[in-house]
Amino acid sequence: MKVEQRNGKVYVSLEAELLFPSGSAIVDEKGRELLAQLGMVIAEQQDLEIIIEGHTDSDKLVSPNFPHNNWELSVLRATSVLEIIRDVPGVNPSILTASGRGEFHPVDESDKSRNRRIEVILAPKLDALFDLLED
Repeated sequence: MKVEQRNGKVYVSLEAELLFPSGSAIVDEKGRELLAQLGMVIAEQQDLEIIIEGHTDSDKLVSPNFPHNNWELSVLRATSVLEIIRDVPGVNPSILTASGRGEFHPVDESDKSRNRRIEVILAPKLDALFDLLED
């Protein structure tokens, strides 16, 4: 797990291997435990927007079945993570968003394993700022 701050947001980057079997969107037991811990932290932060992004490498999926491509896999993985975090007591589901970025936002062209990841982005809610600007 890697945590960094960029552009006023906090990024928690989780390697896919920590959460999923290869090519799967089903979170394994160890990954569920990790996400439950992250969910407990999120439950204490009600004034944030939480974006959960799935990312893949550029390798084509070998299974002819579901999911059909990396973009679909990234969305399914982000949704699986969202559902686990959402189910942690105290987490407000209205602050959660899941999205998939496929292979289109790599962090390292030479190390595909680093590109297979989930990023949980904690961003401040800007509702108060928009209300102020409208007045």
